[in-house]
Amino acid sequence: MSRTDRHLLGAGAAACAVCCAPPLLGLLGIVGAAATVATFVLAGVVFAVVVGVATGLALLARRRPLAGSCEQPGPEDLPDPAIPPAGSASNRHRA
Repeated sequence: MSRTDRHLLGAGAAACAVCCAPPLLGLLGIVGAAATVATFVLAGVVFAVVVGVATGLALLARRRPLAGSCEQPGPEDLPDPAIPPAGSASNRHRA
């Protein structure tokens, strides 16, 4: 290969780069844009799944009573504070 042939080879490579670079960069840009859109879609789907599962668990927890909470609290028999208990000192002096 002579010196002139090397220059022709370099010029051909430069011409190819100038001619083919814009379509290749455009293709890479489209691929990059598609990857960006796919990332947003995947992130949105994952977010929707997480929120959906959390909402479902919250609804199940709200509808189903906790274990051991079946007993209804009733009124307690508390002594009336105005009536002293039988056998106290205040009842002995009234007799």
